[in-house]
Amino acid sequence: MDREEATPAPACRAGPGARTHRQVMSDTSSEAAPEATRRTVLKAGTAIAVTSATTTYAAPEQAAHAMAGQAIVVQGPVKVLLKVNDVVYERLLEPRVTLLDALRERIGLTGTKKGCDRGECGACTVLVDGRRITSCLTLAIMQDGRDITTIEGMADGDRLHPMQQAFIDHDGLQCGFCTPGQIMSAVACVQEGHAGSDDEIREWMSGNLCRCSCYPTIVAAVRQAAEGMS
Repeated sequence: MDREEATPAPACRAGPGARTHRQVMSDTSSEAAPEATRRTVLKAGTAIAVTSATTTYAAPEQAAHAMAGQAIVVQGPVKVLLKVNDVVYERLLEPRVTLLDALRERIGLTGTKKGCDRGECGACTVLVDGRRITSCLTLAIMQDGRDITTIEGMADGDRLHPMQQAFIDHDGLQCGFCTPGQIMSAVACVQEGHAGSDDEIREWMSGNLCRCSCYPTIVAAVRQAAEGMS
């Protein structure tokens, strides 16, 4: 008895314009998920940061919109209260203004220096709530109401701060451009408890650069001031 062999189904031949299911799925996936570029990521991060910062200082009606999940747009300057050296300054500042520019150009405290303007040299170091920061990398509106101390607020009248006096005693400067930032960082270094040895001082002062290479005398000044501040 002859067996009836099963005849295979004829293969579906795709025409020139036909697309397979796999191709369709692949194309759909690539269209739905475009590749994120570095520029789009940076733009998104900047937008989030500025929105977060400005929302806090927006007008009451804008804040209400933000709480309701609605988009807000902050246009023009906003009122900022900067407490610097125990004096409160009220200024209208654009959200993009850095603390460094606000101190120098809007308040007139030019002791804080602009060196690299990108947080690498430490010349713009100030204390905010007792903590050292590079003022070129923080927005002024983010420091609203906080306690800011600059080099102008270190001395008590004609009496120098122990750190200022130590820099003079040990010749911890030549051109003096980086000195305000060095002193502010050195004060924080001592207050943080990082002045136990010369090596420790060098490590915790490494964020402040001196083009005149006065590092040995700066370390000696910090060590002397640490004894007087304890």
